[in-house]
Amino acid sequence: MRQPLSRELSNMLERSRDRQLRLAVTGLSQAGKTAFLTSLVNQLRHAGVEAQLDLLPVAREGRLLGAQRLNQPDLGVPRFPYDPGMASLRDTPPRWPEPTRGISELRLQLRYRPAQRGWFTPDIAHLTLDLFDYPGEWLLDLPLLQHDFYSWSQSQAQHEGPHRRALFSEWLAEAEQLDPTAEADEAQLATLADAYALGLRRAKQAGFSDLQPGRFLLPGELDGAPVLQFFPLPGLDTPKETLDALPESSLYATLAARFRYYQQQVVRPFYRDHFRRFDRQIVLVDVLGALNAGPERFEDLSRALQQLMKSFDYGKRSLLTRLFAPKIDRLAIAATKADHVTPDQHTHVVQLLEALLAEPLKDLRFADIPVKALSLAAIRATEAREVLHDGKRTPALKGTTLEGEDVLVYPGDVPSRLPKADFWQQQGFDFPSFRPLPADSEALPHIRMDAAIDWLIGDKLT
Repeated sequence: MRQPLSRELSNMLERSRDRQLRLAVTGLSQAGKTAFLTSLVNQLRHAGVEAQLDLLPVAREGRLLGAQRLNQPDLGVPRFPYDPGMASLRDTPPRWPEPTRGISELRLQLRYRPAQRGWFTPDIAHLTLDLFDYPGEWLLDLPLLQHDFYSWSQSQAQHEGPHRRALFSEWLAEAEQLDPTAEADEAQLATLADAYALGLRRAKQAGFSDLQPGRFLLPGELDGAPVLQFFPLPGLDTPKETLDALPESSLYATLAARFRYYQQQVVRPFYRDHFRRFDRQIVLVDVLGALNAGPERFEDLSRALQQLMKSFDYGKRSLLTRLFAPKIDRLAIAATKADHVTPDQHTHVVQLLEALLAEPLKDLRFADIPVKALSLAAIRATEAREVLHDGKRTPALKGTTLEGEDVLVYPGDVPSRLPKADFWQQQGFDFPSFRPLPADSEALPHIRMDAAIDWLIGDKLT
């Protein structure tokens, strides 16, 4: 929905003064985006009162006065459900906020005292921060823009491990018998598309990440539409030029047309309207969940992230890019759920994250894009403890499982590099899912949210 001209001019003026920042909070499904955004708003709103933000200089020095929610710029997009999320966290027992089901936005205005005063420096300055949330499932579609139907079908076949293949067994049994040159049967396509979507849902529940098309998992307003009635064709060995020459009524041409429509009418507008507008980005990665799930799913996460990082537009900012062609000029990559391992393992978590994204990080640093890797827990769910074991003090975690059981656990050692085969054969890494800790104050307990905030926006609050 187009904004009123006065609002567009106001936004353009703020961007020309570098007083407006658009932050992309990016992550695959279950990486913790909604929890991160809820905590981010909470920490900034309680800065200088109860929030523990010692790693954010403007807060540590008492210059950050707080944040206030403003009317969002796009009146056609729902507001991010901050209040319902906080109500869940303050419930008895506390509950995690509901996962994202659609796009939502939030605009904050931060007020602070500049560190240095001058003739033209105001006593109190402000920064407008625009945030938006979206389903992680939809993010998986961005790499589709790099493919045509033929190359996408081949790429899906290349990454089938035995566990993943078993989850798609019903669909594969039928799809492998299809003749790409045959006349398309609409009823058959709908049935097979449903079977493929079922395989994707099973794979998600089993901990896999590289799941395309993402709208099959969370279709939203497209539920039941023909645009979602397609799937990759396994075992393509006919040359692409031959298949492209088939009549429009053929099975291959019908699936290829629906794939192109999905690209152009679903994926591209999502990218154009949202991701191309951002200035800063944090990529949230559930590396511990993938480590917990086993080697095939860990490799699947690595592949999904490698593809995803190629979808964003990174580069230096100038007045012109701020106004007309925003580029992401600063990036954070964060391993979430750091409270699921003991503090002595946090360094290894960051090292493993950097190893997982080694190639994208090299490309970013070569392009001189500031990037920082860290581990964090946006909302703490455990407390660190030490217990006596065989006469030695051993680190452990105390928390409450989702089922309500109080536990004291040591999840295991996190490797500092990409795991090899012997790790998967020997390791005892395992952790339960925890409830959030009860909130004893207005500010949510966290681990290193202040470090993330400082990296992402701290340079604008000087």
